[in-house]
Amino acid sequence: MTHSKTTIYQCLANLNLYDSPQCNRLATQAARGRYLQMTSNHENSAIKIYLREDNYPGWLSINDLHLITQAKSAYKPQTFTTAEVQAKIPEVIKFIQKAKQQPNYYLWGGTVAPNYDCSGLMQAAFISVNIWIPRDAYQQEGFTQPIDINEIQPGDLIFFGTPEKATHVGLYLGNNFYIHSSGKDQGRNGIGIDQLSADGDQISQNYYKQLRGAGRVIKNYIPEEIDN
Repeated sequence: MTHSKTTIYQCLANLNLYDSPQCNRLATQAARGRYLQMTSNHENSAIKIYLREDNYPGWLSINDLHLITQAKSAYKPQTFTTAEVQAKIPEVIKFIQKAKQQPNYYLWGGTVAPNYDCSGLMQAAFISVNIWIPRDAYQQEGFTQPIDINEIQPGDLIFFGTPEKATHVGLYLGNNFYIHSSGKDQGRNGIGIDQLSADGDQISQNYYKQLRGAGRVIKNYIPEEIDN
């Protein structure tokens, strides 16, 4: 197959995408069926691509080129009203609760079941109801409608990190609890439920100290065209 920067491709299987042409550190994953375009190659070892649904970049190993095929049509994002998005929130919550029930661990770059990172879990949950949100926590924070932390409702995203940047995200469940995929450096290795409080257990306290705020998903992400 001849590969072109102007051609739209689709994944034939779940793919790992890496953060460098050496392909030794996961950047994200692309589920079967996702759309992608190529931007450049590197010494015939990897090809730089971006995923069309969220404009996320990564490197695809040439060993995986047989796992993509030319798409029959271009990616066409859907549009939803805020009411339509909010009507899907119960299913988003069910997706994450079901994911928690499966054996899993925190995987940096993970967006495909059963192992996720924090923002990958949020993105996968919304994708399950055909709503796209950006890939990383700080991007998700910028995409959502800011919500006063005292007015959050189930389905809102809770952001944690430094004063400068969101580095972690969870989904609010109600009654002061949220669900998220958390790394073992914070006391857990996988999906769990914690309390949004300074009075909770040690893991809850660790995250509460990093609380930045909350945001509500009110629309579907519409990717921009990227100049190759």
